Amino acid sequence: MVLRRGLFSIYQVHATTQATGQREDTTTKHTNEDDMAMTLTREQLLIDLYAAWHMARRHKVTKHYVRVFDRHTDRKLQAICDALFTRDYHPEPSSCFIVDRPKKREVFAAQFADRVVHHYYYNQTHRIFERTFIEDSYSCIQGRGTHYGIERLKQHIKTESQNYSRKCWALSLDIRGYFMHIDRRILLDIATGTLRRMASHKVEPDSPQTWADVVDIDFLCWLSEQIIMIDPKTSCKVVGRPEEWQGLDYNKSLFHTPDGCGLPIGNLTSQLLSNVYLNEFDQYMKRVLKCKHYGRYVDDAYVVSCDKEWLLSIIDPIDEYLRSRLHLEIHRGKTHLHEVSHGVEFLGGYILPGRTYMSHAAVRRLRQNVDDLKGCNPAKLYRSINSMLGVMSHFDAHRLSRKLFCVESFLKHGYFADDMSCYYLHRRTGKAW
Repeated sequence: MVLRRGLFSIYQVHATTQATGQREDTTTKHTNEDDMAMTLTREQLLIDLYAAWHMARRHKVTKHYVRVFDRHTDRKLQAICDALFTRDYHPEPSSCFIVDRPKKREVFAAQFADRVVHHYYYNQTHRIFERTFIEDSYSCIQGRGTHYGIERLKQHIKTESQNYSRKCWALSLDIRGYFMHIDRRILLDIATGTLRRMASHKVEPDSPQTWADVVDIDFLCWLSEQIIMIDPKTSCKVVGRPEEWQGLDYNKSLFHTPDGCGLPIGNLTSQLLSNVYLNEFDQYMKRVLKCKHYGRYVDDAYVVSCDKEWLLSIIDPIDEYLRSRLHLEIHRGKTHLHEVSHGVEFLGGYILPGRTYMSHAAVRRLRQNVDDLKGCNPAKLYRSINSMLGVMSHFDAHRLSRKLFCVESFLKHGYFADDMSCYYLHRRTGKAW
């Protein structure tokens, strides 16, 4: 049996090269003499699994299931490696439960061993997939989150309206029950087709290596099928009472989806693959409809234009494309046309000329988070306040922050009673006390 210390030292070298966007020397991988496609070795697979295990347990080391796994890390990672290498891997049944924050959702949580595999798959494929995405795909991409999406929308509005000097409109689009209606067979075809198409592309513009030289494309296509085609409802363990599902939208539950449809919310691979699926839609918007100022975050998208009639005219073609190609449909009740001078809501922000506020829904969630701080220990209180103030710093919300984190209010409602806590809050908010 290989000792953890020896493997972990190899993993540390591997993690360093991953962080710099480089791979290890190709001597660790077996390629043929003609420098053709790379064939994954068991040793390299095990090293990559250690890196995936480290990422999967990050910020979760106190969880019971992580502690159980960590008691026999080497043995369990060896078992996962054997199952993957022999292509005998099958995901274990998930746990299904309901969460109420920030809104009611149905979550299928994979077992920790499967999460390690998900992180492995993400590490191997996300750079390949992201190379095919448009710049204005914002979800689950490093450096392209909600704040980036808001800033891009502001730039699009300023450009199209010539800095608000002419009338301009923004069309907001939403897809009905997106995750629950993803056709897994279509997704598999798109994912494997993209991997095979990108195999001959260079890893970097100035690099002689192609993706086929550094990853095993055939193995990743096989693993794509194991992850995508699994039906999360099969043998799942339902956690909680049946009445917890009451009030959940019919289109938000995998138990009501057609056969072969739906990705589980919560898995890392679901976040990545949801972007892969709608990349087809992004390309249609940019290449066919020629939407110059377009952006998308998961299933929320926008198009900005000074031509109001044109924006109205593309709604039906968009709906037709989604239905025929991806088996999705626009949520007509959430499709709106806004004159930008009156404000546009996107990703928790409300954009007006020259300023950006938090949306009403975002403020409601923030107030609820503040209410939940009552009774917290000082360490958690400080972390939570820092986190919320960090989010608010991206908006014109100075008055709101002073109102929400008023020291007098915190003392009155019993959030804390010691002078150090008051002093800390005073320094963070500038509120006299």
